[in-house]
Amino acid sequence: MHSWSQPILDSLARRVDRLPHALLIHGPQGIGKLALGERTAQLLLCEGQTKPCDRCDACRWFLSGNHPDFRRLEPEALAKEPPPDMDDQAPAKRTKQPSIEIKVDQVRELADFLYIGSHRGRMRVALVHPAEDMNENAANALLKGLEEPPAGAMFLLLSHRPAQLLPTIRSRCVAIPVGLPPREAALAWLEAQGLKEAERWLAYAGGAPLRAVEYAARGKVALVPTDARDDLEPLADALQKIALDQALLAFGLPAKYQTSAGPVAPHKARAWLAFARQMGEDRLLCRHPLNPRLFSAAMLAAVPTE
Repeated sequence: MHSWSQPILDSLARRVDRLPHALLIHGPQGIGKLALGERTAQLLLCEGQTKPCDRCDACRWFLSGNHPDFRRLEPEALAKEPPPDMDDQAPAKRTKQPSIEIKVDQVRELADFLYIGSHRGRMRVALVHPAEDMNENAANALLKGLEEPPAGAMFLLLSHRPAQLLPTIRSRCVAIPVGLPPREAALAWLEAQGLKEAERWLAYAGGAPLRAVEYAARGKVALVPTDARDDLEPLADALQKIALDQALLAFGLPAKYQTSAGPVAPHKARAWLAFARQMGEDRLLCRHPLNPRLFSAAMLAAVPTE
């Protein structure tokens, strides 16, 4: 877990016996919420005197990924291992793309886990990441568990965009906001990772250090039409950052994401802001089946001109 999240974990540890049945850990993407959520799950399952101790059987099982009272729900595309039905297939025969949603069947399987007795006679913990990736049926199925939580069960929902969750889900969780780390701490961490041009990539990531590492690994996004669905969201993201920087420069303010430093005519501010909003909406559409080349070409054609 990252050092800037330690105070949150310490606060949870002090009241570990009085925590509610559901926590919603939320904040910008790329700040280490998943690491915090996993460490919180380990805290809840730890059987040592000082939690989490990293030494008891429960901690060792958790750290090795084998704790019987822990379940993790996430889209197949994010899973560390392929789902069983895909794992049995030879790589050459896998034609179906991994799902980018958390499906209702996954939540139903979770219910089977939560409503049976604990293997260790303690808690059962379910981590959902990212929670906004549940499709409608999955969200409604999870809501039933949140409304009538089984004894000894704990839900940890991690979210980059909590506003996209059902209001009824949010209302049944205690929110734990996680903010951006201090710039100095983020830069120190990035430099420890050996990241070159850490200041530039941290600025491009809006202050989120893990996102900075992802952006640096991906490199500069080509602002051209693409045939690959996976390239659509990075393109929309890059265009939105450019638009916001252009709008800030038009208002006489410094660029936030360091995509540009040149002057921008003040009268272009509204057009760039409108384009930034449009890119925010387009980012939500990038994950749905469509013609990537036509969609990317349309985004690029909408860039304001001088």
